[in-house]
Amino acid sequence: MSHTVAEALAWAADGAAHLRGLMVRLGDEAFAAPCALPGWSRAHLLTHIARNADAMINLLTWARTGTVTPAYASREQRDADIAAGARRSPAEIRDDVVETSDKLAKAVKAMPASAWSATVRNVAGQEVPASEIPWLRAREMWIHAVDLDVGASFADLPAPMMYDLLTEVTETLAQMPDAPAVRLIATDHDQEWSVGPAAGAVSVRGPVADLVGWALGRTRSRSLRADDSRPLPELPLWI
Repeated sequence: MSHTVAEALAWAADGAAHLRGLMVRLGDEAFAAPCALPGWSRAHLLTHIARNADAMINLLTWARTGTVTPAYASREQRDADIAAGARRSPAEIRDDVVETSDKLAKAVKAMPASAWSATVRNVAGQEVPASEIPWLRAREMWIHAVDLDVGASFADLPAPMMYDLLTEVTETLAQMPDAPAVRLIATDHDQEWSVGPAAGAVSVRGPVADLVGWALGRTRSRSLRADDSRPLPELPLWI
């Protein structure tokens, strides 16, 4: 991936505004309806967005102060907080999303330049530089805007972010032993991505936004075409 911290911060801010716009247009009755993620309502997803902001604030605090502050106390506590938060009223959920997003923006402004090089552990327990935190948040905002299932699409993403996201996804898939060998070829840009060895790889062609949605396991556009009109290969879940 080739983005800078400043670029990722801008994508995260734009993504937060984009998702907030989708949320405020939702009627109260829409919160209890399913989102695109199995087993979750829109209330669950929006509560997760708020708790993710808290998690990113924790990581920024860790990087800024040196005091170990995990994103979440535990996976079990994270899930319990989302389940409990989803039972709140739509007004409470809206306020929570807005307030935690604003708190995160303030935490970002409080970061000294030197703190971005500090090392923290992400949700998966992997050590990463703090400079990756804005990317993590940007990714959450734009992907979950689509998961909210109210009309957003991956074509809404800034084009450079789409390229970086597809690079990250394909690099992750390439490390999975059950991933098929695939070449993803953009038909609207002069760029391609690979999973596995080139020999025997199935080529899948289509617009970048559709390739992103398919690689993420979110969408399967009719615009995508595999070699010899074969069915699209089945990809393992990204995360």
